[in-house]
Amino acid sequence: MTRSPADLMRVNLLEVFNEPDPAHRVAVITENYAEDVVWHEPDRITRGRKDLERRAEELRAENPAWVFRPVGLASELDDIGHLGWEYGPADQLAVAGMDIARTKDGVIIELYTIVTEIHQPS
Repeated sequence: MTRSPADLMRVNLLEVFNEPDPAHRVAVITENYAEDVVWHEPDRITRGRKDLERRAEELRAENPAWVFRPVGLASELDDIGHLGWEYGPADQLAVAGMDIARTKDGVIIELYTIVTEIHQPS
């Protein structure tokens, strides 16, 4: 199934970065990201599905009780998708930001994560 850029943004946030099951996460990444995907974070660039899988696992391990929550609806224009998010303990905001992705043929080829706010959870 070919997904729209908006669909891919929801999958990226909820089925990859919120997914506790590593096997399910790997299956979702394989289906929804190009083999040579490039992910730009504020402090690093990750290249390829395997490194994206490893980095997603690292993020989950850093704060296992934290979750990503979408802010608003995912949007798209041509081959670009966007989704704002909040991240932190289930009832608190610790980090806010957005993901923007370039897509091609129904998969993410390039992902940009932009952090817009950082708070100290209580």
